[in-house]
Amino acid sequence: MQRIEIIDCVGRNYLTSNIEGGEFSYKRVLENITFSHFKLDIRFYDQQSKVAVLIETKEDFKSKDKKQLFTYVKLEQKLSPTTKIIAILANTTKNDKIKVWKIIDRIEEELDDTKLKSFEEYADYFVPKNVNDKTTVLENTSKLNRILHDNGIKENLRSQLVGTCLLALKNGLVYENLGTNQIIAGIKEILGKMLGTSVDRATKISVLDTKVLQNQNVENLESENFQKILCFIDKNILPYINASSREGHDILSYFFTTFNKYVNREDKNQAFTPNHISHFMCKIGGITRNTRILDPTCGSGTFLVQAMTQALNCCETDKERENVKKNQIFGIEYDENVFGLSTTNMLIHGDGNSNIICASCFDKKDWIQKANIDLILMNPPYNASKAQVPKNFAQIWGKTSTDPSKGLYFVYYIADCVERGRLVTLLPMSCAITTNGIIATIKSKMLEKHTLDAVFSFPAEMFYPGASAVACCMVFDLGKPHADSNKETFFGYYKDDGFEKRKGVGRVDIKNRWEAIEKEWIDLYEHGTTRAGKSKTKNVTADDEWCAEAYMETDYSTLCDADFEKKVKEYVAFKFLNGIDE
Repeated sequence: MQRIEIIDCVGRNYLTSNIEGGEFSYKRVLENITFSHFKLDIRFYDQQSKVAVLIETKEDFKSKDKKQLFTYVKLEQKLSPTTKIIAILANTTKNDKIKVWKIIDRIEEELDDTKLKSFEEYADYFVPKNVNDKTTVLENTSKLNRILHDNGIKENLRSQLVGTCLLALKNGLVYENLGTNQIIAGIKEILGKMLGTSVDRATKISVLDTKVLQNQNVENLESENFQKILCFIDKNILPYINASSREGHDILSYFFTTFNKYVNREDKNQAFTPNHISHFMCKIGGITRNTRILDPTCGSGTFLVQAMTQALNCCETDKERENVKKNQIFGIEYDENVFGLSTTNMLIHGDGNSNIICASCFDKKDWIQKANIDLILMNPPYNASKAQVPKNFAQIWGKTSTDPSKGLYFVYYIADCVERGRLVTLLPMSCAITTNGIIATIKSKMLEKHTLDAVFSFPAEMFYPGASAVACCMVFDLGKPHADSNKETFFGYYKDDGFEKRKGVGRVDIKNRWEAIEKEWIDLYEHGTTRAGKSKTKNVTADDEWCAEAYMETDYSTLCDADFEKKVKEYVAFKFLNGIDE
């Protein structure tokens, strides 16, 4: 990278005015300089933030080069002891290698940066961030739920209202001493600006307006009570979430999805993916900053938020992050109410909603194919109606009123559209163990074109307190017939995720076991390890059961009477939930 490119990247507006033939000289602005080096190659400075970016260009990085660079740091500190400094060695000949240090209060820290950033990004290194405090957020989420209840906000509205308010507050909503209509107008204005040129922008604004802001429960809120709700979120939620960090994204997701549990919970067709499960599935998907991701039944956007977060964690610059948000996240949602949730959820997490549309995935084949997708993440509806699927598929259902494939047809259709990359999906366990009828036919068609890479058996009550389905995760490598892959499928018995049921909260990682459990799950899968009681690899066909329980060796050393009793109860519950009579 040449000097002119460095200047353009960091920001010409912050470049120090030309002195001595275009180079900044500390000798011109300081008296009695005795240092041998005083002519820095490139200097950027902002008076308001009091941040300086000092760049010295070199062919190779030697110890004397750092010493020279830090001579300029000392001179900069003589100019102003309070200046916050980013010091950079940049190679302009052989490669674009850089070495970066952050200096504040005379304490230096070498950074891991490998790419040059903008001045604004460097200045942001010195801005204090919110402190992540999951415990406080958990406690205050429960309190907020009670406040909403006391103010007549119904359960199925809470998630969308809370998300919309949080989003508006993050973007400067003024609410103190204003009436309800004025507050609603302010929220609507902020949402309109944030959606910008987003795909399906009019639908998104309409859904948020009609389903949330014009809801009778919201419009009838007394201004004092509306201000109280906003103030509670502003003072007791936002300060404890640093949304620019991975941990902050996780806390934000938990806060948002806590209220999602109440959305249409009487509708067993809605099975919102738990945040930690979506995190695991995204990890299995192998996301990088270049991965193009699709969730064709995106619901509240849980997969897309996790996928975006993991892709952003692979980025170094704002330009790369912006590209992820605008060009690599794709979602489709059929239900208007839930579509509003996904829009709000993505905006809360820093946008990424640009390519999320309200439609049926079966009507968007061309749109999907043009997106050039690398990874599909999905949790299709398990009880879709005939109106939600193509007529030619609905015609073979017979007398049943809901999808007999339990969502597997959605998976087959999307795999057929994309035909490349990977597909990671949640499905009812019945899709894995059924070996006849429509499910068996679709399984056979899947393996004719794609390879079954892995199946994970998940906790029985994973969706509690929402849908009651027992779920598994299937992973397919698309575009290569299963028979040609010449590989064994990995089966994981991943029934214990460390989460426990708590009344009024759902399933919670009370003992902080999940991080270690997820690591073990991923390690077993990535190494194809067979472990008694946990995992097994096996060559299978469409005629076989696709679950660890069918092939896994039992670890008898850990069994006791309580385990036997538990398994019997789980088996009886499984038969009941899946309609098995025999």
